[in-house]
Amino acid sequence: MRLASAQEITQDMFEPLQLGAGEGEAITRPPISYWREVARRFRRNRLAVAGLVILVALLAFAFIGPFLTPWDPREQSLFDTNKPPSAEHWFGTDNLGRDIFARLCYGIKISLFVGIMAALIDLVVGVIYGGISGYFGGVVDDVMMRIVDILYGIPYIIVAILLLVVIGPGLWSVILAMTITGWVGMARLVRGQVLQLKEQEFVLAARVLGASHLGIILRHLIPNAMGVIIVQMTFTIPGAIFGEAFLSFIGLGVPLPLASLGTMANDGYQYLRIYPYQLIIPAIAIIMTMLGFNFVGDGLRDALDPKLRR
Repeated sequence: MRLASAQEITQDMFEPLQLGAGEGEAITRPPISYWREVARRFRRNRLAVAGLVILVALLAFAFIGPFLTPWDPREQSLFDTNKPPSAEHWFGTDNLGRDIFARLCYGIKISLFVGIMAALIDLVVGVIYGGISGYFGGVVDDVMMRIVDILYGIPYIIVAILLLVVIGPGLWSVILAMTITGWVGMARLVRGQVLQLKEQEFVLAARVLGASHLGIILRHLIPNAMGVIIVQMTFTIPGAIFGEAFLSFIGLGVPLPLASLGTMANDGYQYLRIYPYQLIIPAIAIIMTMLGFNFVGDGLRDALDPKLRR
């Protein structure tokens, strides 16, 4: 059916496009690498950017904040107990007269250190264990995964409490308690990725060229699973921070005179009805830390997903 129009379309209105040799196959847009595409998609995710801003602000607060206040986080003063926030003490003082602002800077630093160290240990142990299990398969995979299933069925917080009761509270004791069974999730994830990747052609080519088993795992399989591993790490860190806060809250975490967000929450809980700011301030810091890492983790998961790449 012919459509009526104000002007008749004729052949004279068109002219062929003149292209030189090779111009038809020329790339009109500069190529974008995978990681640049990941960064672009991450920047377009507002929640992910907000989470990154929160984490940067917390790091700046933890490392720059102590230079902004004259108070020592361990200094006690019976004449300055339970003071509300003021120009002298920005976040007030606790029941021992310690400045909450200074203690919060120190507490965020300790909590981040525990979370990052626990995540790094989980990364190393889980990647090695899961990589070996997934690559060799067979009986090796069956035995190693049954061990993981047993450890996965035990609540890690119970293991952490029992371990801290035996060896006593301490900074490295808390990190050990967080990682003694915390690596099993990373191991299962890496094992699943390796099972998929080891059947690819580039792994067969590496075997034909004489690459060793360790070389294939470290140079080919693990780097190709790094996107999923990074995302898992961003979720492991807040889990370890929350676990440390819980252990410190019940008195099995970081010992005095060290301060963490959990110990500050424990101190403030005892005076919640009278001085609520002593609990609200560290609780807000814990919430912001958890939200920051979760937002960044969600953003990285979406940005690293190859299905979303255009």
